[in-house]
Amino acid sequence: VGDVWPVYVAARTPAGGVLHLRDHVRAMQPGGEKMKHGTKPTAPGPLASLATVRLIDLTPELIAEWALVEAKKRPTRARLALRLLRAFIFWCAENKTYKGIITGNAAQSKAARETLGKPQKKSDVIQREQLPAWFAAVRQIGNPVISAYLQALLLTGARREELANLKWADVDFQWNSLKLNDKVEEFRMVPLTPYVSSLLAALPRRTMERNGETVSNPWVFSSPAAASGRLADPRIAHNQACAIAGLVMTLHGLRRSFATLTEWVEMPSGIAAQIQGHAPQGVREQNYIRRPLDLLRMWHTKIEGWILEQAGIEQPEQDAKPGLRVVTA
Repeated sequence: VGDVWPVYVAARTPAGGVLHLRDHVRAMQPGGEKMKHGTKPTAPGPLASLATVRLIDLTPELIAEWALVEAKKRPTRARLALRLLRAFIFWCAENKTYKGIITGNAAQSKAARETLGKPQKKSDVIQREQLPAWFAAVRQIGNPVISAYLQALLLTGARREELANLKWADVDFQWNSLKLNDKVEEFRMVPLTPYVSSLLAALPRRTMERNGETVSNPWVFSSPAAASGRLADPRIAHNQACAIAGLVMTLHGLRRSFATLTEWVEMPSGIAAQIQGHAPQGVREQNYIRRPLDLLRMWHTKIEGWILEQAGIEQPEQDAKPGLRVVTA
């Protein structure tokens, strides 16, 4: 399994995102390596114990035994690992090199699924009365890039990697729009609301080293310390801010919060879903409704204004016309 896993990951890389690739690498990592933060070595991944198992020896009974061990240590990561393993075995069964070895999908073991249990639905969300505390703590973060990123994450309702992958070429200050990578489609266009626009306009335009040359850093949320040149993991700063605010909140909880808060301004669910990049639901949404960006902007600006009002933050003035914005780097 350990020999074929990198081949599978390489074959799947073009179709998966950064987090998808990271999950596969971590699931099979042997452990024992030096961590980027801290002194403890990395722990073996959930699937590391299966690395030396032959493909032909992958049986439902073996996977059930594996699940019993992993369920005691890390059931959440084990559930993800089981899903990754199931997709891996399906791929092997269709690959001309390995299909003669695989006789069935052992990762579909009912016993393993029951042992690992069902995931608990997360309910972390910022309530209306908690907005002042959250914004106050996040705006005090010393790193302006992380502070802007977290505020934009809440106010756009985007997925964390969609926003982290935002490039300056995808920001249109003149016509107030953002081009985000999308999980459902290749990309989606969303409004650039007044406050988020002011946050982005204030961010530094940096340079970075690439192949021995100094080039412009293309990332909006840049980081000189990261090898990629962009913000990699803002969770530590966010967790510290939440501790100050007296909240327990994940980064994905900010996306959940946006969806929940839109109901205060009675935003139509279809518009909220389109802004957040959810797949259209129902025949009308899928085949008939085509909303222009201006319609999304009207509602998106409304929810941003309401959130800022509840947080006690002064709102920037809106331009009379989209083309009149003047921005200095």
